[in-house]
Amino acid sequence: MDFRRTTVAALVAQVRSGELSATELVTHAIDRIAALDGQINAFSQHDPERSLAAAALIDRRLQAGEDVGPLAGIPIGVKDLEDAEGYVTTFGSDLHVADPPADRNSVLVERLTAAGCVVVGKTNTPEFGFKGVTDNVPFGATTNPWDPSRTPGGSSGGSAAAIAAGMVPLATGSDGGGSIRIPSALCGLSGIKTSQGRVPLGDPAPSGTGLLSVRGPMTRTIRDAALALDASVGPHPLDVFALPAPQQAWAPQLDGDVLPPRIAYSPTMGYATVDREVAAVVEAAVRQLEAAGTEVVEVPMVFESDPVMAWVHIWTTSRARTQGRLKGTPEWERIDPELRDQIEMGLRITGVQYAEAIDACHLINAQLEAAMQEAPLLVCPTLAGQAPVLGRPGTIDGVESPTWVSFTPFLNLSRNPGGSVCAGFTGSGLPVGLQVIGRQRDDIGVLRCLAAFEDVLGIDRLTPVV
Repeated sequence: MDFRRTTVAALVAQVRSGELSATELVTHAIDRIAALDGQINAFSQHDPERSLAAAALIDRRLQAGEDVGPLAGIPIGVKDLEDAEGYVTTFGSDLHVADPPADRNSVLVERLTAAGCVVVGKTNTPEFGFKGVTDNVPFGATTNPWDPSRTPGGSSGGSAAAIAAGMVPLATGSDGGGSIRIPSALCGLSGIKTSQGRVPLGDPAPSGTGLLSVRGPMTRTIRDAALALDASVGPHPLDVFALPAPQQAWAPQLDGDVLPPRIAYSPTMGYATVDREVAAVVEAAVRQLEAAGTEVVEVPMVFESDPVMAWVHIWTTSRARTQGRLKGTPEWERIDPELRDQIEMGLRITGVQYAEAIDACHLINAQLEAAMQEAPLLVCPTLAGQAPVLGRPGTIDGVESPTWVSFTPFLNLSRNPGGSVCAGFTGSGLPVGLQVIGRQRDDIGVLRCLAAFEDVLGIDRLTPVV
């Protein structure tokens, strides 16, 4: 058994047929975590006894002829920003490691477990998910299975690393500024930030990132992501922004030929400097799709300047609203210094600046819509730079730069669906992501285009870990 060499759909079929048991799947996940997590550090918590008991219950239900759901027996990791019953929700923060275990599941975890998944542990994340790499004070740094000297990205880095290393075939993530797409790109996964509201938040407390964040499942392939999304999407009474469920399930719509007739392609989106290796890999992938029959329309200018400041204003204000009250208390010094800087910035943002940032959501969507007039899908690099060495920023042409993640935050403002697919590798063997952006609520269009890139490129994404 190797979760890196199979699909979620295939594992479910084997469990349903009796070829494998849920207990065998979960035991393999436990063994894989025990063998590798000392090096990768993808999990902040795991509980073999609890997960084996849950797997055994699924096996008993299957033997009794019950329908246990479309994800029968699949072991999952849960990002440590959301609740999983029986586990502490630490938020990657020293402030919360001693909190009592959660007595509930988040809506996403509840829906996945109702579909037959088994939680095997919590995956590592930066404190409150505040940055695009994964390290924190209580649990340390998560490493990239492709190169342990590098980060897997963030903030869903623990989930991405766990999947890429074959510890679990599925995990939860969230994306408030690229936090599913960044680690998907750096770990060679296919991942999607759905339209806000597709997967409801539904927590008793408001989201810590305001209007920006989206939750969703993470997997190796986009067809597996669609299968998990079909069990996750739909309204919830505690999420005022939740969208209705799609009229048709998404996974069956990825069967057969999914090649898009036309896409728009913007190598720099008009404002970014892109690492030469990254640009070359993305260009080659786009041309392969073109050779397969997709018409490619080049769009050199989408934004005249980087729209990130509107995102910064909403993000830092949300952080200030959540943790700003701690300034001047002993707890303040326990927060990551970089996060403290963000909170202090948020405390200085005026109401007018916040309103202008909300206006920017509308304007950014309008600019994206204008860029997609000739093609309903827009592609660009997922990241402008290469994977950071642990403890350092990412690089563009070998130079450290904070703009290495400049292509992800604007989609959290505009609320468009967008995903990342592996386009190839750098000369040093690190994955490179290509981002697919859809019009408002065209999640299925993005999913189909990501699947088309997977099919046409046919990239072997087996990580070098044993």
